[in-house]
Amino acid sequence: MVTSRWTAAPAQAASSRRRGAVLERAILEAALEQLGTVGWNGLTMEGVAARAQTGKAAVYRRWPSKEDLVVDALRAGLPNQAEAPDLGGVREDLLELCRRVRAAMFSQTGLALRSVLHECDVNQAERFNRVILGGVVEPTMGLLREVIHRGIDRGEVRPDAANSYVFDAIPAMMMYRSKVCASEWSDRDLQEMIDQLMIPLLRGRGA
Repeated sequence: MVTSRWTAAPAQAASSRRRGAVLERAILEAALEQLGTVGWNGLTMEGVAARAQTGKAAVYRRWPSKEDLVVDALRAGLPNQAEAPDLGGVREDLLELCRRVRAAMFSQTGLALRSVLHECDVNQAERFNRVILGGVVEPTMGLLREVIHRGIDRGEVRPDAANSYVFDAIPAMMMYRSKVCASEWSDRDLQEMIDQLMIPLLRGRGA
């Protein structure tokens, strides 16, 4: 693991060997590591530069502020939720999707994002909330829609269940318990949410 104790000579040598996207990736990864160790308030551009083994001028040329750097680091680090699970049934698909969301929430990037939201001020938080919407909530909602519409096509889900209230249920539950209650989601918790909330909601009474 890269440490933060670097002399000027190694930093300059490392910077001279890395250019463009390679150096940018090293800086973004360093920003995420710093968020995980010192938090938003402790993070500095100088500290990120030291972690990335480069000069701070290389950081400032690309990101004029700490906010700009952290936004890009979070966006680059969030997993790409490109495909909805297709395991043969709506229950299994929803459970797998919830596991993916949980993995993202408790990944290095997810933990960094949550620490930022807890420490930064209101104006900064609004900007980072947009990262959550664009990088986590909206992609998850798209996959939920795909899973539920597929369930409708299979006859597992009532047709009128494809509405915004149903689509909001899983993200709202997971974000509420994580952010407000500060509790994690075990596999048993996820299964109970799917079996006791989502399946009755999707199939209706008497299902």
